[in-house]
Amino acid sequence: MKTLVIVAHPDLLSSRINAAWVNALQHQPNITVHQLYDFYADENINIQYEQTLLEAHERIIFQYPLYWYSSPPLLKKWFDSVLQPGWAYGPDGDKMKGKEIGIAISTYGAASSYQPDGFNRFTIHELLRPVEALTHYISATYLPPFVLNDISNISDTQLEQNTKEYINYISSAFPAAS
Repeated sequence: MKTLVIVAHPDLLSSRINAAWVNALQHQPNITVHQLYDFYADENINIQYEQTLLEAHERIIFQYPLYWYSSPPLLKKWFDSVLQPGWAYGPDGDKMKGKEIGIAISTYGAASSYQPDGFNRFTIHELLRPVEALTHYISATYLPPFVLNDISNISDTQLEQNTKEYINYISSAFPAAS
């Protein structure tokens, strides 16, 4: 399965976690890594190019650090620009139908902080609902998210193991949604 990983990290060079993930993914067959902030430093998104890239892949993973309970701003702009009516949804908008969409995020907070009674008051799954909703809206299949919490306390050994788990996540077969 051809997989496109869309990386939306505003400063990947300073990121230990997302940089490790990207580095590992770049050596995997059938995986295309597309770094939005490198490609669109001016934030001028080439819609046709992005749509062509999406059409060429069956699985799309959005990889980013959780920013203020959401995605980084360029990824939000990408969603707004690329997933157009008549292409991704609406009349004749079937180009994303049947594709698999997943999310790979890193969070500063511990897993326990993403609970109804935790510091952040909401679960990760609740915070990721906008991407889940857009996935269903464009007739794609939503995959369970890949999450690494508490990134400031991850050892090198844990990061190495987590990176292997991430590669496995991306290349795994997921059961069809019911």
